[in-house]
Amino acid sequence: MNSLSLAGQWQFRQVGTEEWLPATVPGGVHTDLLALGKIPDPFVADNEKKVLWVAEQDWEYRYRFTPDAAVLAEEKVFLVCDGLDTLAFVSLNGRPLGETNNMFRQYRWEIKDALRTGENEVSIRFGSPVQYITAEQSARPMKGVSQAIPGGSHLRKAPCQFGWDWGPMLPPIGIWQDIQLDGRTTAELADVHLRQRHQNESVAVSAAVTINRWSQDALTATLILTAPDGAQQVAKQPLEGETAVLALLVENPQLWWPNGYGAQPLYQVELVLAREGVEIERRAYQLGLRTLELRQDADEWGKSFTFVVNGLSIFAKGSNWIPADSFPTRLTNAFLEKLIRDAALIGHNMLRVWGGGFYEEERFYDLCDRYGILVWQDFIFSCSIYPLDQTDFLGNVQQEVIENVRRLRHRASLALWCGNNEMEQGWESWGWQKPELSEEQTAGLAKLAETMPYARQLLAMAAQVEPLDDWQVLKDAYQTFYFTMLPAWVNELDPDRAYWPSSPSSNTPFMDVNGQAEGDAHYWDVWHGRKPFTAYRDQYPRFMSEFGFQALPPLATVQTYATKDQWNMTSYIMEHHQRNAAGNGLMIAQMTDNYRMPKDFPSLVYMSMVLQAEGIRYGVEHWRRHMDRVRGTLYWQLNDCWPVASWSSLDYFGRWKALHYAAQRFYAPIMLSVEDVGATMTVHVTSDRSEAWEGLVKWTLETVNGVVFVQGELPVMAAPLADTLVEKFDFSKQVEDATSRRLVFVAELWQGGVLQATSVATFVPNKHLELNETGLTLSVREVVDGVAIDVTAKTLARFVELSVEGVDVVFSDNYFDVPAGRTRTVRAARPEGMTAEELKAAFKARSLYDVYA
Repeated sequence: MNSLSLAGQWQFRQVGTEEWLPATVPGGVHTDLLALGKIPDPFVADNEKKVLWVAEQDWEYRYRFTPDAAVLAEEKVFLVCDGLDTLAFVSLNGRPLGETNNMFRQYRWEIKDALRTGENEVSIRFGSPVQYITAEQSARPMKGVSQAIPGGSHLRKAPCQFGWDWGPMLPPIGIWQDIQLDGRTTAELADVHLRQRHQNESVAVSAAVTINRWSQDALTATLILTAPDGAQQVAKQPLEGETAVLALLVENPQLWWPNGYGAQPLYQVELVLAREGVEIERRAYQLGLRTLELRQDADEWGKSFTFVVNGLSIFAKGSNWIPADSFPTRLTNAFLEKLIRDAALIGHNMLRVWGGGFYEEERFYDLCDRYGILVWQDFIFSCSIYPLDQTDFLGNVQQEVIENVRRLRHRASLALWCGNNEMEQGWESWGWQKPELSEEQTAGLAKLAETMPYARQLLAMAAQVEPLDDWQVLKDAYQTFYFTMLPAWVNELDPDRAYWPSSPSSNTPFMDVNGQAEGDAHYWDVWHGRKPFTAYRDQYPRFMSEFGFQALPPLATVQTYATKDQWNMTSYIMEHHQRNAAGNGLMIAQMTDNYRMPKDFPSLVYMSMVLQAEGIRYGVEHWRRHMDRVRGTLYWQLNDCWPVASWSSLDYFGRWKALHYAAQRFYAPIMLSVEDVGATMTVHVTSDRSEAWEGLVKWTLETVNGVVFVQGELPVMAAPLADTLVEKFDFSKQVEDATSRRLVFVAELWQGGVLQATSVATFVPNKHLELNETGLTLSVREVVDGVAIDVTAKTLARFVELSVEGVDVVFSDNYFDVPAGRTRTVRAARPEGMTAEELKAAFKARSLYDVYA
């Protein structure tokens, strides 16, 4: 096989104009225009509005190339486009090759008879996705998200690119993945299906090979397996027809484990196709050897929802992944790895690739394999009605499914195929169908709407719903597709992987979609419904796959899109970079329930991040304490696609919010938590370790100034893979109205004389806590791997934030509590180019008290 990459410097122009401009492929119209200074940065201020026209136009790209003799000598030559976004008409030397309408598919055309020996020109004309969906939506309206350009479900393109409640309306256009010429002679690999079978301390690795062949020349297939230590095994087999199965037996295999449960050894697999001993094609894969199942057994609460790896039940700890940039070709390998690494660092063992984005590139799954991150993979359908009754649409989707399942099914990290995001819930609960709400339902919502913003939104949505003439046809098509057709495709292509129809779902169509007896759940009543954080403790889902609370991004990120005169939660620009209509108000409302109003905007940014971290902590700690019933938590969301107020724990630039640091604590393999109810404090230690853990809990009931009322120590023998109740304390005699605002309960977890964790619980909301000047001091010293910062407080310092002026630094911990008279030590790498003295001078610290005063 001989190939010629066509990536590099192309030319492009708006259709109807004369001037050809330089372009970069892979890339897109927006990024090319931005590089030329033709449009302003759409992520700054409200520049998004100034570039909306880009996606409303048609564009054309061209590239001139001269194929080398080796490519021309091949029996067949194909133009291979790994990703065209989305409506493209492709031609070579003026000869039409074909059209595309799916950004998730590979397209290829045989072009040997159209190639010239000298210069050739490939031309790709892209149609406007906005014009297309607008016309389709006019002809047949489909329900979708309210924060997007309507009609996105008519086109197989990333739904969120048309807008979402955290993302801009900037649908890209262009060649977003590789493009090349592939020359083939005699035969090619059409499909390779790697599978593994585990038994008796060995693993049988097999490769089912399918080829396309154009002659009867003698062919052989060779399977090469290289172990992590470099040892190789080889199986070789002649190919008489077009299929063959090669197999190897791996004795004493090195097993792959999710992050936190063991190592991630990866075997390298190569499949070589040869003609008369001469290699004609080679494919390479990385393979982790493990067993993986989704176990759903009947129990006292209904039916479990547990991922089991190598026979061990896993508590899934993670978050939801969205596209990391609105313009995905800008995402560098280094930044992508930072995002995945930062998820692993705080204890993630699962990411849900959400159905409103796209199937990620190979590099994403490579990293998940390496870092031990299980992937819950949605098919790309989200929050909308799709024309699943149309034969052409289904045929397009079927090819998309075939290609992407084949591409990803060998992955050690791939845990689950899920049909869609929230569409079953839409049919059940969002008014997608008629008849309209009953009089009783309308009256009930109207009563709730008097006090609950979410109910007001539901009532408004219900009033706006137009009857769908064919709603029953579309609902039936939904059920057929997600409960019959799609699972059958998946089972044929990937019988070793679990399939789930929707998220959330009970696996029974349109019945108790978001229930707690079986399946997974999305819980949004704290955010949309304005319920207090304590409401999380009323929920016992079998698997919590979405829940979240918003925060502003760090101030350094706000400064990239909002000038100082816009630093106000209700300013025009701050609201432009808030895509959830009620978002800023919901943050402020929850803030006033729990904290005093901050003194200025930088303090408000800090306060919003603390609020988010505390809310999510409240939920996760509760669900981990009930890990016998709840088997996973995936908070919404890990990352951002542009600088914005959102539910993320890592902002668009990868800066850690307070939530990301908090997740490091609440996703710790040994988690200390306190269930605080009135004057009762219940201490728990929750373990993800497969062996018992022994330690010590030191506890005090003390004032914010450090005066101890009562204290004690308790030995802890934490059971493996379980929650252990350490002690339940009733302080009703000590905590009265006069003392409740000054007293706190402090629990510390120790092992071998080393502090492992601290939990501070209050008897009143933090806003009523009588905090004093903390007297925070920082002592910075150099250590081998950077610097250590000893943080000491005279009085209780809540949510201590460390920062280095003008530099992004990731600390070993941040937004932590320092009880009165204690010292906490935090480490950090020394920023490049800064001396130790400069770093010491640049360190800053503040706590909750400082943002009030």
